[in-house]
Amino acid sequence: MNAREPFPDGALAIARAYADGAFSARNLIEATLARIDAGNPHVNAFTAITRDRALAEADALDACRARGEPLPPLAGVPFAVKNLFDIEGLTTLAGSRVLADAAPATHDASLVKRLAAHGAILVGALNMDEFAYGFTTENHHAGPCRNPHDLTRSAGGSSGGSAAAVAAGFVPVTLGSDTNGSVRVPASLCGVFGVKPTYGRLSRHGAWPFVASLDHMGAFARNADDLAAVYDALQFADPLDPACAARAFETARKTQGALRVAHLGGYFDEHANDDARAASHAAAEALGAAQTVEFPDADAARGAAFLITAAEGGQLHAGNLRARYDEREPLSRDRLIAGALLPAAWIVQAQRVRAVLRRRVLELFAHHDVLIAPATPMVAPRIGDEFMEINGETLAVRANLGLLTQPVSCLGLPVVAVPMRTASGLPIAVQLIAAPWREDLAFEAARRLEAAQLAYCPPAPSFDAALA
Repeated sequence: MNAREPFPDGALAIARAYADGAFSARNLIEATLARIDAGNPHVNAFTAITRDRALAEADALDACRARGEPLPPLAGVPFAVKNLFDIEGLTTLAGSRVLADAAPATHDASLVKRLAAHGAILVGALNMDEFAYGFTTENHHAGPCRNPHDLTRSAGGSSGGSAAAVAAGFVPVTLGSDTNGSVRVPASLCGVFGVKPTYGRLSRHGAWPFVASLDHMGAFARNADDLAAVYDALQFADPLDPACAARAFETARKTQGALRVAHLGGYFDEHANDDARAASHAAAEALGAAQTVEFPDADAARGAAFLITAAEGGQLHAGNLRARYDEREPLSRDRLIAGALLPAAWIVQAQRVRAVLRRRVLELFAHHDVLIAPATPMVAPRIGDEFMEINGETLAVRANLGLLTQPVSCLGLPVVAVPMRTASGLPIAVQLIAAPWREDLAFEAARRLEAAQLAYCPPAPSFDAALA
């Protein structure tokens, strides 16, 4: 295997082929690193490559296989993580110059440890919006992460590097985080699968925080089964994260029988362009959606998410905003300062609105297993675009790419983002939203869209010219 050869088809295929002796882990990791070396200068997904660690882990895995020891389920699968996850020996940047002089992490983040324990091999850290506050990964310090399907376009954010690394074929799976849409937006723009589980499902220990009451950890992959396998591997009750639920874990098992599916109209149609609406309606039809329903007061849920995000984020960063203002990312620092000044009464009211709307939305799940909505209002905008037009309305790009994800984030619901085709050829995703702790139903809907040949992860681009 060399850098010009494609990966076997996804994470599970890699693990099966490795277990069958098709290649050594060292050869696979060497090929992975060569592809990253060739393609990353174009995409700018990676901010650090853990070359020595990856090769050492590959050699250790090969030695285990040679001894005939049982192999873990993700043995040999290369992965990378958003650079807000602690990686032992690396400084955790969270996309910011402010942290560049901090001491290196002494331990891996809990989720990094989980994947390593399942045999996956870490190859690096990935680009993101500074401190996860943004939707475009146009990072002022590391440079913009580019969409592998059109290098003039945004990869989305804040987990842009995580989505782009999978879309580019650098690695089959990555980890990211989602506060207001930071998994689902880049999954949509880059054309890969993403999962934002129920709030509290996955440990946040060892990941740089943003908004404690909204932060979720998540993952990306090129197909639903790979994503489900990674999601299953990540689950455990972590006492080091007080929000991580000590409850029975639900595997992303395959579900038999009919799914009760509804399409979200109203707000989600009004704030989507033709590409986004067409994708969500096609998914709803394929899954047999019996009706279109309203997400109660979606605009109020989004407003509550905005206030909570600004206030909690502003308070978290108040110290370094005062001390190191000039080093902060210009696109987010003033918004965080404004958030730190919000009246406490507004935040209390936002949390009350959030609680009321959560109860109202949960009533929908008495009648429906899965709700379908677009993930982004449009396909990827061009890097540097300040505005986008949605149904005749001109909106700021950076503030509004999360128009359709924020109401769902606010309520902590689990979502699988599934990429779809568009008439323009660029990808876009639908959100498959389930009741709390029922990720299995969202995964099953994703598998059914794959079976119907509607889910579509575009082929990874070739970097042969760079390799020649």
